[in-house]
This record gives sequence, C-alpha cells and structure tokens, in this order.
Amino acid sequence: MAAAVDTTTTPPTLEKHASSDEKRSSGSFADEKGIPIVEKIDLSNADEVGEVFADGPRLIDMGADGRERPIETDADYATRLVSLDDDPTLPVYTFRMWFLAIGLSCFAAVLGQIFYFRPQTIYVSQLFIQIAAFLLGRMMEWIVPGPSEHAIIQTADTAFWRFMNHGRFNLKEHVAIVIMASTASSSAKAISIFAAQELYYFVPTNVAVGIFTIISSQLIGYGMAGFTRVFLVYPTWAVYPQVMPSVQLFEALHRGEGMMSQAKRKKFFWYIFVAIFVWEWFPEYIAPTLTGISIFCLANQNSAWFTRVFGGAAGNEGLGAFSLCLDWAYVGASGGSIGALFTPLSTQLSLYAGCAVCMIAFCACFATNTWNTQNFPFLTQLLFYENGTRYDQLRILNDDFTLNEDKLAIEGLPWYAASQLLYKVSRTVYIGAALMHFLLWHSKEVWHLVRNRDTIDDPHYKKMKVYKEIPGWWYIAMFVICFGVAIGTTYGAKSQLPAWATIIALIFAWIFVPVIGTLYATVGYAPSIENMIQMLGGALVPGKPVANMYFTMYGYQPVVQAYHLCADLKIGQYTKLPPRATFTVQAIGSVIGGLLNLIIMKTVVSSHAPVLRDIQGTNVWSGQQVQSFNTAAIAWGALGKPLYATGTMYGFVPYMLFVGLGFPIPFWLLHRKYPKFGFDKVFTPVLTAELGYLSVGINSSVFTTFLVAVFSQYYLRKYRATWFRKYNFLLSAALDGGTSVMIFVYSFAVGGAGGKVVDFPHWALNPVGNPDYCKRLS
Repeated sequence: MAAAVDTTTTPPTLEKHASSDEKRSSGSFADEKGIPIVEKIDLSNADEVGEVFADGPRLIDMGADGRERPIETDADYATRLVSLDDDPTLPVYTFRMWFLAIGLSCFAAVLGQIFYFRPQTIYVSQLFIQIAAFLLGRMMEWIVPGPSEHAIIQTADTAFWRFMNHGRFNLKEHVAIVIMASTASSSAKAISIFAAQELYYFVPTNVAVGIFTIISSQLIGYGMAGFTRVFLVYPTWAVYPQVMPSVQLFEALHRGEGMMSQAKRKKFFWYIFVAIFVWEWFPEYIAPTLTGISIFCLANQNSAWFTRVFGGAAGNEGLGAFSLCLDWAYVGASGGSIGALFTPLSTQLSLYAGCAVCMIAFCACFATNTWNTQNFPFLTQLLFYENGTRYDQLRILNDDFTLNEDKLAIEGLPWYAASQLLYKVSRTVYIGAALMHFLLWHSKEVWHLVRNRDTIDDPHYKKMKVYKEIPGWWYIAMFVICFGVAIGTTYGAKSQLPAWATIIALIFAWIFVPVIGTLYATVGYAPSIENMIQMLGGALVPGKPVANMYFTMYGYQPVVQAYHLCADLKIGQYTKLPPRATFTVQAIGSVIGGLLNLIIMKTVVSSHAPVLRDIQGTNVWSGQQVQSFNTAAIAWGALGKPLYATGTMYGFVPYMLFVGLGFPIPFWLLHRKYPKFGFDKVFTPVLTAELGYLSVGINSSVFTTFLVAVFSQYYLRKYRATWFRKYNFLLSAALDGGTSVMIFVYSFAVGGAGGKVVDFPHWALNPVGNPDYCKRLS
C-alpha cells in the first residue's frame, strides 16, 4: 500500500512514481543523483489498476491514514484520472463521424479565418467543438436511419446501414471529430504571409503555390512528430496535463452509462457549464469592472504609478498586482495550455515567480529611465524614435520593402520600451534554459527510450497494442515530400528565401521539437520560440522582410504542429482511438483548414483591402494581426542585424541565449546534493520565459489565477483528494467550455463579429475609461 506523502514544504507536482520507502526516506521522487525513479508496480494488473469510476477508490489509492492519497505522480494521472477500459469493436469510420468531422472542420476553419480579420482576438475553442460535436452526434442517433434502436427510422442490419447509424454515438467517433475539427480551426501561419504580401507588397498569391505552401508547412511538423512519439507520447511521464479536462469530459459523456457516480459527474458538468455561460455576460459585457477589481486604484484614481503597478483591466495599462479578476475568460485557460485548474502547481509557481521578477524589473527600469524608457509608454510593442514618437518603418525601406542602408542612416535605429525589450530578453534566455533543462533532466531517459522502446510500461500504451501502429515510413514520406514542396514553393512565391536558409530553419525546428515537446508533455507549458527564429532569420538573410516571414514559418510552425500532434496522439492513447485514425483525421483537418483559410483570406483581402491596411480598421474588419505580423517581419528581417549587432545598444540581447544555458545548472547541482529540498521543482525555462510575461494585454487576472491555482493544485489535490480526482478537471472543462460558448454567442450578438457592435450603457461597473477606475495612461 502506498503511503501518503507530506507535501507541506514541497508542493505536489508531476514526477516519477517512487516507492513509499523511497518517498519517506528522501522526500523526493528521484534518487540521490536526480534520476527519476519509477515504482515497480505492474500497472497493467486489473486488480491494482481497476476502474477509476468506481464509487470508492482502489486499495492502491489509499494512504497510510486510510484516506485516498493525493494525485501526485504521472502514474496517478494515468491510472486514477483516466479509465483503462476499451472496446476495440467500437467503430470509428462511420457516416456521422465523417459528416460531423468534415462539417465542423469547415465551420471551424471558416470561422477561425474570419475571426483573424476581426478587431477582436477570438479563437475557436476545442471545448466548444467538443460540446457541439456531442450534441450533434446524439441528434444524429435519432435522425439518421439505421439498425440502431435509437433511430426513429430503423432499417435492416446491413453493412451500409451500420455505417450510417450503427447505434449509440460512441467515444471514438467523438474524439476523431474533435481532433479533426480543432486542427482545422487555427489560421495557418502561411495565411499571414499571403495576406501581408497581398496587402503591403502587392504580390498576388498564386493559388497553386498557396495550396502547396499551406500543405507543406502544415504537415511537415507531423513528419517530425513521428520520430519523437516514442518519448513524447508513449511513456507515462508524457502526461500532457492540458488535455486532461477534455479527456475527462470525453469519459464523463461516454463511459459508465447507468452508474450513479457518472450521472453525478454529468450533472455537475452541465450545471457549471450553464452557470458560467450566464455569469460571463457580466464581466464580458454588462460589468467590465469585474474583469479587474483594484482596491488600490479605487483608493487613488489619479496616480500614474498606481495604474502601472495595480492596474491591468485595460490593455497595455498596468501589471495587475493584487487585482481580483472575476472573468473566467482571463482566469481560465482560454483555449491555451496553461490553466489554473489543470496545470501542475510547480509549473505555475515557476511561472508566477517569473511574473514577480517581471513586475520588479519593469518598474525599476521605468523609475530609473533605463534605455530612455520614460520617453515611451510603460507597456507597448511598438518601435519609437528616441524622442518618443512612433518609428516609421516604411521610411527606411526600398520600394520592394528591403532595407535601404542610406535611409536607415538618416532615420537612425529604433528604440524599444523597456518592457518590450525585457520581453525579448526573457524569450531569448528561455531558449538557452530550455535546451539545458532538456539535456540535464530528460536527455538520458529520452535516449534510453529511443534505444529501448520495449521498456515502456505505460498501461494505456499497452492497451493500444491491439491496434495497428503508424508505420515509420509514413512519417518519413510525409517529411520528405513536404520538404521538397517547401523548397519549391519558397521560390514560386517570390519569397527571396534561399534553399539553404529553408534547410537551416528546418534544422532548428528539428532541434526544438524534442526540447519544447518535452516541456509541453511534462509541465504543460510551451513558450513560443518565434522571436528567436525571427532573430536568426534576420541574421542569416538580412534586409528581407518577406524572406524572414518564410524562414519563421519553416523554423517555428513545424515545432508547434509537432507538439500539437503529439498531444492529440496522447488524447488518442488516453481514449483508445487507434493511432492511424488519429493521424488520419489530424492530417485531413490540417489540409481542410488550410485550404479554406486560403479561400476566405483571398475573399476578405480582395473585398476589404483598404480597410485592412488602415491602422484603425472598423468595428467589423481589421488587419491588426496582419499588420503586427508584417511589422515584426520588418523589424526582424530588415532591422534584425543592425539592431542586434555586437556593440549596438541592443547588441547584448542575442548573448542572453548563453546566459540562459547557465540557469538550470545551479538547480540541477543543488538537487543532486540536497534532493529533499525540491530544487527539481524549479522549472527554469518557465521562470525565465515569464520574466517579460506582463509586457502586453490585460494583466488583471494574474493574481487571481495564482490564488485559484494554489487552491486547486495544492489544497484540493492534497486535502480533498477524492473530490479533486472526480471533479477538478471536469470543473475546468465546464468553466472553459461555457465561457467559450458565451464568447462565441456574444461576439456575433453584440460584439461586432456579426457586423454590428451594441455597447452596453455606462454605469458604475461599466465606466468611461479604464474598467478598474485606474488613471488612463494611453
């Protein structure tokens, strides 16, 4: 029987599963050398593993005090939060799966691309798709003829009619639909390039080149993922905590029919879902002050420093220190991989430690006027002349948008606000920290798994062996074909990016797939490497903004695609969706999404080009995201080399990469010497990445999210272990799902996505100016 672990001084987190004797003696889940330990429990034994939806916990889940022990290890996640049950006879490739998957993929792709050109930054949430797919799937049980007892029109039990409606809408159909549609919902990175070329460089997109560019850029990362799934998908330690709310929602909706405990979980989900849908109308529309309640700003509404430190309910206004946010759209995951209710506490403590340093650094730099930062807004992403006026990038470019050295000499190099510079520094330091973190903490185990795949003992992986695995040559063929297409289309698109630079971009993508993927799989966090890739592209191919866009696409996008595919493969492993089905629906979703993205982009740009070029846009159409992408390409592609050259004002930034390499080493050495003190719980890549976390946007939710994280991931996990196991992740799914549906309805009803903005009348909780009553600075 496993003993309870005292986590008073060491917050519970995802670590290797150690024996109770080792836990009691060391207080850690690693040996004296810092090598993770795996408890020698046969997790495939049904008597030990059991069924997670039983009314009471299993014997192995009980602590020495007779109470259910907390969820602490990766093995706990795998065997106590997710069911091992599987029915290999459940059909996947059914009529309603293809109908709903393709239909929702088209819907999500079109909607996502339209949202890209809206003034509001809105994304199509996976949980929104998951809920819609479930309701539509249940509806099709009744309206589609078939031998199913649920069908209104019952037919003969033949292969055709079983394909049409075999029976109950099942788990595997649902998972396949969601993976395909959610994959299609994001705007492809290539679309940003095509839109920028058409709007600002007046280069029309060749349809054939556009189609093949999208396909190659979307699928080349999948080829990379195939070589990393042995350590990014199969092992137990590849937990992917960010997928747990979706997985538990799948389980609650489809498993344990007729069990009282499951009925309670379903009711719990739908009650919370409806409640948050109703509540979100207040902070999002009726009472925006609820987005950030700042006691300090209410006490002093005329202090600029109070706004900088304690404000944050308005974009780019303040750091949000001690603000209370009652808007789950900001407190929750918002469709991202970091969420207060599911991200391990160690990850979030590292993140918020970085935020605390971020607040101190921003204020110190502004107070001391470091880098002349008082000439610029406190928080801003723009470039400036030294006197504080906005930098005109077009005045330093030739007609073909390449850098003109003579014009640059006249205009001078641009300046950053200190907050934006520190953001770039932090994301450069993070790259080095991530590389060293991977080498110190994961490289030995990854290498062992690559050489000894048969040693993987994950219970879900063993269950999946009844299905045909994806052959390695599928991934090799996909990568080789996409690589060839990528080289050809970069020339066909007049990108000015030479083939050797495309190859270097892909080499860097290969390097960072295991590094970023391991972080994403274990601690649930994957900060962007886009800035680093843009900087590298500016150094290798200087003075060419369009080339920088393509370099970024092939150096950054494959990494994102690879770890997203691995996360979907893990969802498939948790829910027992055959690997070939997961691969198929993900690839089809990427292609459908990309092609529809291209069609919608061409339509919108041809119809609204003048509005999209305008800085302000309208309440309906805006080119803000294209403008931002193009501005970054000019800043890095045209100015990257002179701006960050050694000896210049910002010449130290690239060297921060080497500083980052040293960050993890002290904690690794300290953990080896003092394994009981929890130095292994400090995730230096997360900490360093967030040293510039507050440089943009609405920051009023940071303090509240931290409080919710401590309550959920420490108090509930440790002291309410049974409730945490049954309801915590389902609560996250309900809150995020209900919020996503509300924002979708709000956007079209009154938010402008339907063509008309309907403002709510001003009152005490919807004031003119900043919602939190802080002094307006911008």
